[in-house]
Amino acid sequence: MTGRVLGASNTTLLARVTSGERSLACVYKPVAGEAPLWDFPDGTLAGREVAAALVSEAAGWGVVPPTVLREGEFGLGSVQAWVGPPPDDGPYVDPPGTRRRAGAGRGLGEPGAGVIDVVAPSRVPDGWLTVVQGEGYRGEAVSLVHADDPGLVRMAAFDAVANNADRKGGHVLRGLDDRIYGVDHGLTFHDDPKLRTVLWGFAGRSFDDEVVVLLERTAAALDGDLADVLSTLLTDDELLAAQLRVERLLERRRFPKPPPGGRALPWPPF
Repeated sequence: MTGRVLGASNTTLLARVTSGERSLACVYKPVAGEAPLWDFPDGTLAGREVAAALVSEAAGWGVVPPTVLREGEFGLGSVQAWVGPPPDDGPYVDPPGTRRRAGAGRGLGEPGAGVIDVVAPSRVPDGWLTVVQGEGYRGEAVSLVHADDPGLVRMAAFDAVANNADRKGGHVLRGLDDRIYGVDHGLTFHDDPKLRTVLWGFAGRSFDDEVVVLLERTAAALDGDLADVLSTLLTDDELLAAQLRVERLLERRRFPKPPPGGRALPWPPF
C-alpha cells in the first residue's frame, strides 16, 4: 500500500503489484472498508467491481480496467489496474499516515476525462449534450453536459447493462492510451432498477451497430461460461435481472430514459 485515494466514500488505497521486474500501480478496495448501504448487501461491493470488469472484458465493451479479487494488507478486496496518469503527476492520493485537507482533490484522475463538465448554459461546447440545468453554489445558472463521444456511448450502454447506480463524472477517466474508462462499479447489478448516471444525454437515442453487436455478445456471454463465474459474485436474482436487461435493450434498441419522478442522477454528480 502506497497511499490513500482522495474523495472516496469507501476505503480506497493506492497499491502496487509486482511480478519479477514488472510493477503496476493499482487501486485496492478492501471489503472491510466498505461503508454499509441501505440498498446493497454489506460486503458485496468488491465482488460487483469484479463482475463489471468481467462483463466488460467478455463482451468487448472495453469500459472497465482489469479488476480482480485479491487478499491485500487489509484483507480480501478488489484490485483494479490504474489506467490514468502516474499518481505522482496530480493530486490523486495522500501518502500513508497523512490527513486529507478539506476540499483537496475530487477523486481519481481528472474528473470527467475532458468529456463531462458543469458549465454556464451559454458556454456549452458545440455538439455537447445537456443532461440537466440547475443552480450553482452561488445561485448562478449551470448545465451538466457531456460530449457526444463514442467512448461515452459505449459506457452509457454498458451502464444500462450493469444497472450502474453511481456513474458520476469523477468516475470517468482517460487512460494513457487515450481511451475513456469507467471506475467505481461497486453499485452495480442490483436486481431492482437503479440506473443513476450523468450520461442521460443519450436517453431515447437509437443504438448504433457497434452497441447492438456488444449487446449481442453480452447476451451470449451471460448465457455461457461467464454466468458460472458471475454466480460466485452475484445472487441468482441479480444474474437473472442482468440477462433480462440485456434482452430488453436488444428488443428496444434505444438508450433508456430517466424514470419519471425517480432519482436519476447520482449525488454529487462529480
